[in-house]
Amino acid sequence: MSNVFETITGFFVKGGVFMYPLLICSIVALTVIILRTLALREKHVLPLTIEGEMERLAPGGNPERLFRMVQHDASSLARILRVALANLRWPRSENVEVVQTRARYEMVRLERGLVVLEVIIGIAPLIGLIGTVSGLVHVFASLGVSAVSADPKMIARGISEALNCTVFGLGIAVPSLIAFVYFSKKVEVLSVEMESLVTDLLSKCYYGRVAGARKMPMQTPAQSITPAQPATPEIAPMA
Repeated sequence: MSNVFETITGFFVKGGVFMYPLLICSIVALTVIILRTLALREKHVLPLTIEGEMERLAPGGNPERLFRMVQHDASSLARILRVALANLRWPRSENVEVVQTRARYEMVRLERGLVVLEVIIGIAPLIGLIGTVSGLVHVFASLGVSAVSADPKMIARGISEALNCTVFGLGIAVPSLIAFVYFSKKVEVLSVEMESLVTDLLSKCYYGRVAGARKMPMQTPAQSITPAQPATPEIAPMA
C-alpha cells in the first residue's frame, strides 16, 4: 500500500506545477459527477406515486387528490404539475404556454453542473499539454550544459516526466466526457417522459370542455380544483 502511495506521489511531483490545476479540475469533476448522479435519480425527478395517480385519473375527473400530492413535493414533475393544476380555469392553450415555460426552467435545473463538466473536458487536456511543453522546454534547455544533462538516459527520463501532465489531463477529460454524455442523455429522456405525462394530464383535465372557452377569473389553486364548487364547469366530480 505504501509503495502505491509513493508511486502516485512521485508521479504527481514529477509532473511539475501544472499538476496542481489539474488536481483541482479532477476534484471539481468528481464532485459534479457525484451530485448529478444523486440529483438525476428517477425517483427524485419522476416520483412513482405521482405518476401512478396521474395514470389513475379518469378523463374529466377531479384532480384534487393529485393536487394535494404535489403541493409539498420537491420533484421537477411536481413543480410543473402545480403550475398546470393552478391554472386549470385558463383556456388550454394559455395553460400549455405557462407549463412549457416552467418546464424549460426545470430543464435548466436538471442540467445544472453539466456546463462545468463541459469546461473541464476542454481545459484539462490543454493544461496537460502546456505542462508537457513546459517540461520539454526545461529538458532541451539543459542540453549541452554538461555531459550528464546530455546523457540520452537522462533526456529520456526528463521527457517521460514531462509527459505526466498530458497523461493526467487526458485521465481527467475522458471520464468527464463519459459522464457528460450520460447525464445529457438522461436529462433528455427525463424531459420527454415529463412532457408526455403532463400532456396526458392536461388532456384528461380539459376533457369535454368547449374549444375556445372564455377565460374565467383566476382563483387560488385550492379553489380551482376543489369539488365543493358544483357550478364550476371545467372539472367534473371524481369518478
